[in-house]
Amino acid sequence: MSQHTSHDEVVKRLKRAHGHLHSVITMLESERSCTDIAQQLHAVEKAVNNAKKLLIHDHIDHCLDGAVGEGSLSSKEILNEFKLITKYL
Repeated sequence: MSQHTSHDEVVKRLKRAHGHLHSVITMLESERSCTDIAQQLHAVEKAVNNAKKLLIHDHIDHCLDGAVGEGSLSSKEILNEFKLITKYL
């Protein structure tokens, strides 16, 4: 399977989330304020959520749209795959 066009950007966003998560751990260990920690946790959550959305949208564009054009999957299979992937949005 070829790499989706968005994979590099998804990796970049996940690395950003990883950095934020590392900061949260450091903040907890150094007893920073709960407000500061909550803000960092929000950044982690947002970065992961954005990566997930990008991956799902790319899957719809790259795989499902391609399957429609190629006729490699039936319309029922494509619809089922669409329902399956969008439950994660």
